[in-house]
Amino acid sequence: MPFSERFSIDQNLGLRIPQREGWLAIRNHFATESASREVAIVLPVGCGKSGLISITPFAVQSRRALVIAPGRKIRGQLSGDLRANSGTNFYERFQVIPAGADLPETAIVESGRINLDDIRHADIVVANIQQIAGEENRWLDSLEADFFDLILVDEAHHNPAESWQQVKRRFPTARIVNYSATPTRADGQRMEGDIIYSFPVVRAIELGYVKRLRARMLRPTELRYVDRGDGQERIIGPEEVRALGETDAEFRRGIVMSDETLASIVDQTINELRRLRTETGEQRLKIIASALNMDHCIQIVEAFRARGLRADYVHSRQGGQANDRVFAALENHELDAIVQSRMLGEGFDHPLLAVAMVGSIFANLGPFVQFVGRVMRSINPTPGHPLNQGVVVFHLGANVARRWDDFRNFSEADQGYFAELLPEIEAVNFTGDAVERVPGEGGGLQPVEILEERGVRAADMQPIGDPNAAALLQQLADLGVTPDQAAQELRRLRTTRQDRREARRASLNDRAQNEVGGIFGRLGINHRGRTLDLSRRTNNYAWAVAELNRRVNERVGGRNADRQNFTLDQLEAAHSALPDIVGALEEELSNGTR
Repeated sequence: MPFSERFSIDQNLGLRIPQREGWLAIRNHFATESASREVAIVLPVGCGKSGLISITPFAVQSRRALVIAPGRKIRGQLSGDLRANSGTNFYERFQVIPAGADLPETAIVESGRINLDDIRHADIVVANIQQIAGEENRWLDSLEADFFDLILVDEAHHNPAESWQQVKRRFPTARIVNYSATPTRADGQRMEGDIIYSFPVVRAIELGYVKRLRARMLRPTELRYVDRGDGQERIIGPEEVRALGETDAEFRRGIVMSDETLASIVDQTINELRRLRTETGEQRLKIIASALNMDHCIQIVEAFRARGLRADYVHSRQGGQANDRVFAALENHELDAIVQSRMLGEGFDHPLLAVAMVGSIFANLGPFVQFVGRVMRSINPTPGHPLNQGVVVFHLGANVARRWDDFRNFSEADQGYFAELLPEIEAVNFTGDAVERVPGEGGGLQPVEILEERGVRAADMQPIGDPNAAALLQQLADLGVTPDQAAQELRRLRTTRQDRREARRASLNDRAQNEVGGIFGRLGINHRGRTLDLSRRTNNYAWAVAELNRRVNERVGGRNADRQNFTLDQLEAAHSALPDIVGALEEELSNGTR
């Protein structure tokens, strides 16, 4: 049996420190008679979690191991590490198993490519949870209760879900090791299993495994907004902005969705990207931004495009082909920024992402760490290398830096690190308010309208201020220019009317397609059917998008297929008119009166 034969792990200097230490922690735990059945390992992104999963069976001399991934993407990555015929086989790359020795037989559970005989002859079985639990389970019940003696769960902060529990009950004697970068789920529940090993982020940074992170928090001296209570305009200072961000969910959403404050966040994000590109000479560094929903993705993409950046978005409602095109553009360095709404989580690996723009609301620290993890993966393995820098940008009023009631779950070293990254961390109970509002439907939280903010400064959250920034501010003061005036002038120079018009034109088409998808979902209309076009020449989706665009063009006095020549005023009017036009079209389709 391969897992009981010769191997080189604890003295193998080709392996990363957390891989060797984590392996020893697993071996020592299960070597004791009173060992608990289920344990947990916490490793930051980029510290070799997949490799540790690969060598874990050797720690317990497993007979047969089941490796569970949360989705197909991570399952594919793990199969590349584990398959004997893979060019990236982990055991061969790092000389874990002597040359010429048998490698573990690995079977990948994939529809149409797996059967029960493959599984019975495997040493390691890799599957994603959807294929082995619930209605999609085609083989689990055919196996004996002791078939697996080891279950390894990747991204295990998902595992309190019932589907994970079903697998654990099915093999009641199997030892279980859970792996994750954060010990909490998105809903704040704790990952199961006693944490027997955790590798601090600060240590990973020192060793060059992950990037050094800085946080930049936007802090306005004044902010003007509409109070929903009485409809009156209010002008508040930074402390009131912070207080409202902590207590008012509508205000938080207004901060990340209103044009004025979103512009400040986007501008600062671009500034950080340009700074990193200039300092490092690496022009392929990129931005990743989080959004609340699909409409918000479109809004943020438009803001980036209006400032001359190449930007696009991915969303689960887009469909696989559309998202794949965006991913391909990112990998080919055809984008400066990618925007997503709870889409680019575990398993997404693009080290050139360097700036994380927080445009959404995070209820717990766990999901926030998963998002920030997208910019943590190191580019150069040399500790302290200039390319290994990541920046997180957020607004004081978005309540990103507080409300983390799972913060105490991190190791003491990590608590110290994140306390420097995020100002004034405290444990606060939080019920959660990241409700996705479906376009065209009720529900969710309407954002407060932010009218204006002044004197916006980006506070560097490192304990010691930047002397270069202080010197620049002094130079401005000597010239009689206030920081507010400088920021307004930079924004004016950065955004041209042509850029704004092109961005508004592109986002109008995106919004039209998004709204048609919403209409069809609510009315149960088949996208591919041909019931709406009386000539039966186009499918329902193509017809509805064309009809919606035709009505929009007609409303603003523009000709069809001529939006390139629409004025900025026409495009602004089209965006304003779109909700009414969508409502009218939906009513006609619902009543059959079009």
